[in-house]
Amino acid sequence: MRRVVITGIGLVTPLGCGRERFWSSLEQGVSGVDRITKFDASKHDCKIAAEVKDFDPLEYGMNKKQVRRLDFFSQYALASAHQAIEDAKLPLKDKNPNIGVIVGSGVGGISTIEDEKERFYLREKKGKNGASFVSPFFVPMIMPNAAAGNISMKYKLNNASMSTASACATGLHSIIYAAKDIMLGDCDVMIAGGTEGGITPLGVGCFANMNAICKDCNDEPQKASRPFDRERKGFVMGEGAGIVLLESLEYALKRGARIYAEIAGYGLTSDAHHITAPDPDSYEIARAIKLALDRAGISHEEVDYINAHGTSTPDNDLSETNGIKKVFGDSAYKVKISSTKSMMGHIIGGAGAIETLVCLFAMERSIVPPTINYENPDPQCDLYYVPNKAEHCEVNIAMNNSFGFGGHNAVLLLKRYENGQG
Repeated sequence: MRRVVITGIGLVTPLGCGRERFWSSLEQGVSGVDRITKFDASKHDCKIAAEVKDFDPLEYGMNKKQVRRLDFFSQYALASAHQAIEDAKLPLKDKNPNIGVIVGSGVGGISTIEDEKERFYLREKKGKNGASFVSPFFVPMIMPNAAAGNISMKYKLNNASMSTASACATGLHSIIYAAKDIMLGDCDVMIAGGTEGGITPLGVGCFANMNAICKDCNDEPQKASRPFDRERKGFVMGEGAGIVLLESLEYALKRGARIYAEIAGYGLTSDAHHITAPDPDSYEIARAIKLALDRAGISHEEVDYINAHGTSTPDNDLSETNGIKKVFGDSAYKVKISSTKSMMGHIIGGAGAIETLVCLFAMERSIVPPTINYENPDPQCDLYYVPNKAEHCEVNIAMNNSFGFGGHNAVLLLKRYENGQG
């Protein structure tokens, strides 16, 4: 099995686009949650979200014609891939059979679906054939694999190109399966990550009706997402994308690439319990963590930082806390844990990928980002969640947790590459 390293990163988030703006916001504990501006939410129970702002797709190698034919989730993914390829200084040819793509989305082009639905029914109400007014680009815009397909086409990446769709675990699943392709020798380089553009009337409305998102925080948006806090009432919808460029260690060293970190291990399990609720016994969460540690040959005492899934929902935060305790024992009270969803909301399919980048930044800067809005300790969630302020801490080994609707559990372990300059 070949060793896999991360050599490039790119991201579009509610805290800013590009690593420097994003990391500066994380370090300062800035909240990206505010009143919804993408549509009129005045009649909605939930009027807040973590939106991407100051985003111009034309800055990332797209032209106006392409943008018109891309849903937001694809635009965010293309912009992030553009950054990651530039960051890694990856040389590309007219054909690249050794480079592939795995980029997923939890819901795909929901914004386009809603827009085209309105166009359809508007014409039907006027007595016309609504179907004749639907865009011919409708399917290519909404399909969840559109992000991966457009990335592979733009950069002529001819190895495997595919997408994952495992709800909130999508981004981390993409990175893990991309790493496995390199480990097995199927390719040398993979573009991997997740993306989401689901802040729409239907997207926000359906999560509100499920009682999954916070509906009682409209007057104080920045206080809404409060993972592990006793007063947590649900997550906040977010949007954006995160992309990593993975390479075999041999390939990265050969071309003199800068190395952020090495993929140390991973764990994949399924609760097989409920379509939305986590299994209260936390057994499969714990097993995923244990699998990641065992594959890496790393003891739980060696883990310096855990970026928690930490959605700010009562059941999820409790089950994750208990899962960590089952594996870490007394060490669970010593490891630094934080949920950056407290700042950027829950980006669904993009969450696990963006949070992998959080782990990389923590390793690179030796700063652990905080869990903001942690004000009322929950006696059942009693670990150390780095409350409200970032902390300086050397991070050599970081763990990233992602758990999705459907019972999907994914855990990724990253470790510092000792000769990081290659």
